[in-house]
Amino acid sequence: MNRTVTAGGPRVLLKRLRELLAAVMEPQERLDRIVREIAGNMVAEVCSLYVLRADSVLELYATEGLNPGSVHLAQLKLGEGLVGTIAASARALNLTDAQQHPAFAYLPETGEEIYHSFLGVPVLRAGRTLGVLVVQNRTMRQYREDEVEALETVAMVIAEMIATGDLARLARPGVELDLRRPTSFTGKGLNEGVGLGHVVLHEPRVVVTNLVSEDIDAEQERLETALGSLRLSIDDMLSRRDVAEEGEHRAVLEAYRMFANDRGWVRRLTEAVRNGLTAEAAVEKVQSDMRARMMHMTDPYMRERMSDFDDLGNRLLKQLMGRGPDQLAEGLPKDAILVARTMGAAELLDYPRERLRALVLEDGAPTSHVVIVARAMGLPVVGQLKGAVSMSENGDAIIVDGEDGRVHLRPQGDVESAYAEKVRFRARRQQLYRELRERPSMTKDGVAVDLLMNAGLSVDLPQLAESGAAGIGLFRTELQFMVAAQFPRAEEQERLYREVMVAAAGKPVTFRTIDIGGDKVLPYFNNVVHEENPALGWRAIRLTLDRPALLRTQMRALLKAAGGRELRVMLPMVTEISEIRQAREIIDREVRHLSKFAHHLPTSLKLGAMLEVPALLWQLDELMNAVDFVSVGSNDLFQFITASDRGHSMMAGRFDPMSPAFLRVLRQIADAGHRNHTSVTLCGELAGRPISAMALVALGFRSISMAPAAIGPVKAMLLELDAGKLRARLDAAMAEKGAEADTRGVLTAFAAENEIPL
Repeated sequence: MNRTVTAGGPRVLLKRLRELLAAVMEPQERLDRIVREIAGNMVAEVCSLYVLRADSVLELYATEGLNPGSVHLAQLKLGEGLVGTIAASARALNLTDAQQHPAFAYLPETGEEIYHSFLGVPVLRAGRTLGVLVVQNRTMRQYREDEVEALETVAMVIAEMIATGDLARLARPGVELDLRRPTSFTGKGLNEGVGLGHVVLHEPRVVVTNLVSEDIDAEQERLETALGSLRLSIDDMLSRRDVAEEGEHRAVLEAYRMFANDRGWVRRLTEAVRNGLTAEAAVEKVQSDMRARMMHMTDPYMRERMSDFDDLGNRLLKQLMGRGPDQLAEGLPKDAILVARTMGAAELLDYPRERLRALVLEDGAPTSHVVIVARAMGLPVVGQLKGAVSMSENGDAIIVDGEDGRVHLRPQGDVESAYAEKVRFRARRQQLYRELRERPSMTKDGVAVDLLMNAGLSVDLPQLAESGAAGIGLFRTELQFMVAAQFPRAEEQERLYREVMVAAAGKPVTFRTIDIGGDKVLPYFNNVVHEENPALGWRAIRLTLDRPALLRTQMRALLKAAGGRELRVMLPMVTEISEIRQAREIIDREVRHLSKFAHHLPTSLKLGAMLEVPALLWQLDELMNAVDFVSVGSNDLFQFITASDRGHSMMAGRFDPMSPAFLRVLRQIADAGHRNHTSVTLCGELAGRPISAMALVALGFRSISMAPAAIGPVKAMLLELDAGKLRARLDAAMAEKGAEADTRGVLTAFAAENEIPL
């Protein structure tokens, strides 16, 4: 049965449009000829194109059949009239008698009062409405489903034409199209600072440039082959042993399998191909339609499924276009601001650091590892910005304010000027912090506090001198493993560790042994054990004790690199004292081995443990006597105590680490250190914020480790702090019975009363 009953059919129309897009002509002439071709092909007396402007006005850009003098004069606000309703809802309208519709708005300058039947479709790209395409006839008739599909297909081609910027030349001075509209988002500031630059999408949308097919049957075959490969890949993932029979991971994959086999989805893809699109253009069109409609749904479950559809569509596009995993963006601008739904720490480290200015995440939490790494790199970070990826285009101007959690996409000139001044102000403030570098980090009442920095790569080392840090309180050795394509050889590890110690120039450096597992996955490390809760699973010291060759190789590299110097080694994720004894036996064996071959050994070896597992809170005295020093991993300790995944965006900010309960835990640890004469350092997000660092000093911590950029603000706070006075105030607040004390409020009030900079 031949479904196409228009004059030439959609395939003929798409071919003509491709020729018009390729021809050299002025934009207005091209638009005029396009609407003429559409009208002729669809046997319509009218075809009109309305383009959405940045001021939410739909302007008539071209018409065949209406008064040509109304072009660029006829306008409708978003939501006004039939055209405005289509743009606002991202849904087509198919009417037998348009003038009877309650949303009908009469524009006398167009001369459209003689037309009754009306078909309008949104011009969509990546779910965004860029305009509206309309056909009209005098007779009262209902346009058929295949005609609606044909007009939607044509609208997709026009969307790409708008996106290229060609139509911007037709806009009046001072008027911008909606695609270039300034947009602001409010999320959660995850690292302070301001970044001005240009968008680099971490996982750029697959841009479909080949829209019109030459051979319908060949495109249909390509689509069916790609769908078959997609289904096989999902079945393969479901059959793997590392996918549990139940649980979230399997549920997501089962949903993918259901979508991939959905007859309605496949039918829409097939119809788009039959109408003359290439297989990849058909996928893009159907995905854009679905995305636009789901964005207007109020059901949160259905809106969340949108990301599943997006991912499935992208997988299918990559199958069709023969692409593997997305490669690092080439031609990265000098002021790149990464915009991503989510990303791993290793992926961030793949980018050249000197070109990055900030990071924007649709998800993200303050203690997720990508945020920790970004903080160490000194990048402003804003997270929990739903929709940021779909609203952004590579190369868009963007401003990221990590203090207020604001992101300005395609900002106006005055906004850009204001933030440029804010950047200059921050630079002046950083100069003030640099002037404090040589001053002792001591409170007003004479309490000395060691301010250390966190590091993980050789690029961090210059900041040791620039920040004025007293040493490196946490060197994350796993970062070297995460950025490598395979396990770093012993020689490579030794070279890095020696470089770190030379750069420290006698200042203490604490190396944490390799802490992989959980969300820190090495692609070349084959962990065949599926874990429903990786943060609670086979990671850190648990993994290295089970794979002692990893620990032996790393310790041998550390011992050789530290020849003639003090070596400080810290064990992560310790749960039982026996784990420390097992690790010490491995280390002692390596010391004996190197001594046997007369290697230059460290002058002293100090072994420490990270306190991040709550079980150690009931073994504090035993712990303090089993090691030379203790480091509190406040990020993990807090997530385990509150049973909240630190990488989960819905949990971010739900519980306050400045609550009396957690402060009591920290005071208990600090008291145990003093009681047993064991040095205790806190490494984590709490150390890097002046208000929480102020609390740590009052609780008894005399050594804290943080991102290099935080040392200046924390030292400025210390110099104005009376620690004894604050301790009395905080102890009283934490001792309150009944209603929970507002300890954060107490800290804020104390700082205001004593003019302490926060």
